[in-house]
Amino acid sequence: MQTAHQSVLLQEVLKVLNPQPNDNFIDCTLGGAGHSYELLKLTGPNGQLLAFDLDENAISRAREKLAEFGKRVILQNKSFVNLQETVKQLHFSSIKGILLDLGWSMDQIVSSGKGFTFQKDEPLDMRYSSSNPLTAKTIVNTYSQEQLAQILWENSQETFSRQIAQAIIKQRKIQAIETTFDLKNIIASVVWKRGKIDPATKTFQALRIAVNDEFGSLQKVLEQAIEVLPQNSRLAVITFHSTEDRIVKQFFKEKQSQGLIRLINKKVIKPQFGEVKLNRSARSAKLRAIEKN
Repeated sequence: MQTAHQSVLLQEVLKVLNPQPNDNFIDCTLGGAGHSYELLKLTGPNGQLLAFDLDENAISRAREKLAEFGKRVILQNKSFVNLQETVKQLHFSSIKGILLDLGWSMDQIVSSGKGFTFQKDEPLDMRYSSSNPLTAKTIVNTYSQEQLAQILWENSQETFSRQIAQAIIKQRKIQAIETTFDLKNIIASVVWKRGKIDPATKTFQALRIAVNDEFGSLQKVLEQAIEVLPQNSRLAVITFHSTEDRIVKQFFKEKQSQGLIRLINKKVIKPQFGEVKLNRSARSAKLRAIEKN
């Protein structure tokens, strides 16, 4: 099972986490395992990696990709909101760093079949994990107009949130909204394309965030990461969304004022031009990192 995902800000992450032989790390967002692979290479012969991912397929791909590292790899098919509990259960100690790469994997677009992209006609699912009872289909077919508009505005600052919500309500009275193309066509009926960005982009983003409670999960894992990190260990976070970055920035500012951490990079780290040219998905990435006092 090959991955289509390209890890973003790889060299920058390695620089701020500074992996050394026999160090232990946690990758809270395994994805294509690109960051994990490099961390394991640099922490031999005995350094361990604990990695989380909600996507069963990501775990399967990573198991193959990281097979050469044997028992040094501990894979967890669960949400990173279970970080603190899992670390305690596994007695995973001497942690030198934690990574959070909040970008969603290209594999989820290419092969998941869960409707993460409006470029393919797929069921409106958008769940990272099949154990999650909430789907995008449920949201668009059962939530009130006010709830839908709120999701679109709060999660992606969709200017036409009310018009799109109204159009969704109108259409579902005629027929249930089942697929990505169903939803895309509804959006296109009320929002005209301007420039290169498809009118459906923000709606799909907002629904994905709502289905997986991405902002709430981020706040939970940040608190837990500070709890499990020993003194002088590091936390690196890559964001791709302005609200995510604001959550991380404010959290770090609060913990710094409490004397719990120090900032490694006072200015946010962004991808170099060459990386963006090779991987357009990297263009909105931002890296912030701290060290625990």
